[in-house]
Parts: sequence; structure tokens; C-alpha cells
Amino acid sequence: MIGADNQQATRHSAGESSETIRQTPLSKEEILAYLHGALHDASRNKRTRIRFVQKYPEWLILLHNLLAEIGYHSWIYKEGQNRNLYALETTCKELDFSYNPVTISDRSEKIMYVRGFFDAEGGIPRNSGKFYIQLVQKNFPKISAIKQLLADLGIKSGIIHNPSQKVDPDYWRIFILKESHRLFADKIGSWHPIKREIFRERMKI
Repeated sequence: MIGADNQQATRHSAGESSETIRQTPLSKEEILAYLHGALHDASRNKRTRIRFVQKYPEWLILLHNLLAEIGYHSWIYKEGQNRNLYALETTCKELDFSYNPVTISDRSEKIMYVRGFFDAEGGIPRNSGKFYIQLVQKNFPKISAIKQLLADLGIKSGIIHNPSQKVDPDYWRIFILKESHRLFADKIGSWHPIKREIFRERMKI
């Protein structure tokens, strides 16, 4: 269910996200891998519901379509009348916050998990200047697992580090090394509307 406040964005974006899915035939396992990566941007609401919150409803619509592909219902709504914030909720029972990406053996599922994680917790600069690709996480074992998955895919990353122990001692970050920027963009890429567009503009994908 899409709220009335979001209908214009839905008509504009649902087709593009659906086209992304149609153009890239995905197995249920690949979709779940992406969603588990994206789960780092979610929280549990009322015990049985999983809740994603974003400024960009287009990405939530893509999640909605992916969930529908594997037979799960979800609904999107705008948070308040005066907030530029949207939420998606689902009761998908196959999404697990304790999911361990280290157990992934299939290469395409590794790619999908990292893509979902990057769309949820990654960053690239939108404006001109020095280009970088970063992934951040407050769970050290999870960021370590991401680094291992990247290595398995031949993508080189820097050391896991904490930008400021004083500001947040549990905040961890890795950068993709410059020599692997193109490989990351080509192989992992992004389905997030803003990040995808930045890759297109800055790396001419």
C-alpha cells in the first residue's frame, strides 16, 4: 500500500525499479541476499515488523518490488505531513537481523549482499572533487565480513578504522582502494536512486 502523499513518486519510480528487476533475472536467494544487506538500514517495529526509513521513496519502492517478487507484502507511507521522510514496513519472516554473510558461498549472492549493504550503509561524494567509496557500520564483525566478501570478489579495500574514538568508538569504516573503484562500480554498483546516478555521472557507467 502506498500512501496518497507518495503516489506521484510511486508512478514515476515504480516502473524503473520493476524494470531493474526484469532486466536482471534474480533467484530468491539473490533477492534475500540483497535484502539482508539492506537490512542494515532497518529496525524492528512492534516485534513482527521490519521497518526501513528513507528520504528517497524510490529505493523503498524497489525494496517493495523485491519483496513482492519473493511473495511478501510490504507497505510504504510518509512519516508525518511536514517531514520529507518515508518508511517501508514488512512482516517478511525470512529476513533475519542475525544473518551471517560469512556463510554465503555463491558469488552472485555475495555481490547482491554487498550491493544491498552499500545501498544502505555506503557513501560516495555527489559533488566534484576527490572521489571515494566508503562503507560504514557499527558492528565490527559485520564490517569485517564485508571486507572479506569484497576480497572474495577481487575488490581491494583499506584497513577497517574508526574515524574518531571520541565522537563514536563503535563506528567503523572502510574505503575501497582507488585501483578497485571501477571494479566496484561495475560489479557491485547500486540500486539506490541517488548513488546509482552518481556512479553514472562520475564514472560514466
